[in-house]
Amino acid sequence: MSADIHPSAVIEEGAQIGDGVSIGPFCCVGPNVTLARGVVLKSHVVVTGRTSVGEDTVIFPFASIGEIPQDLKFGGEETRLEIGKRNRIREGVTMNTGTEGGGGLTKVGDDCLFMTGAHVAHDAILGNGIIVANQGAIAGHCIIEDNVIIGGLAGIHQFVRIGRGAIIGAVTMVTNDVIPYGLVQAPRGELDGLNYVGLKRRGVDRADITALRAAYQMLRQGDGAFQDRARRLSEETDSEYVREVVEFILGDSGRSFLTPR
Repeated sequence: MSADIHPSAVIEEGAQIGDGVSIGPFCCVGPNVTLARGVVLKSHVVVTGRTSVGEDTVIFPFASIGEIPQDLKFGGEETRLEIGKRNRIREGVTMNTGTEGGGGLTKVGDDCLFMTGAHVAHDAILGNGIIVANQGAIAGHCIIEDNVIIGGLAGIHQFVRIGRGAIIGAVTMVTNDVIPYGLVQAPRGELDGLNYVGLKRRGVDRADITALRAAYQMLRQGDGAFQDRARRLSEETDSEYVREVVEFILGDSGRSFLTPR
């Protein structure tokens, strides 16, 4: 009863609208949509499918949220899109529901920013605090961990994992997994160092940054295959940050890795 809904908005029967929701002119909200407390749809926003939007998320004009996947194998099965709290979803952003073959769920965490024209495809799983700049595109089945920054016009290939705290430069195509805290740039993405600026901004201890720097050099120049170097690191380090990198490298992956230049 406390929601503010513009008379021109179309709210289909069955939609669940929380307290303090604001729905602007010419928005369309489908019958299987849940908008939590404080959600704002600015104007001309479409939210459809089996989609839930978390508290205090703001969606800007002409965003299309919860439409069916851009996947020719999709057969109309019931799949979902879950969006967390306090996200900012800017003009023209698109986010699709999942597919049965990919687990049936596309998920976005809390406190993310999706700038104009960004895209999140089916079955992608995104963490918290992620920034996707203008026209950045995340393909299907990707896993993007917390605090990743994806530059404008960057493209993330399907099934790629990007580890926590990594940064992807603008106009970069990422075709393989990116280690946590990695720095990727160049048209065909290359691992070009670590995201030291991001580490310092988050207040990571100098000793851990030094340990990460040494670990990166070992991954870059050590003997043996990339995974072999990571296994040796796991035996030689006390840094939680280095262990996180090692566990990421030794984890399950549908792609190979971007390795240090």
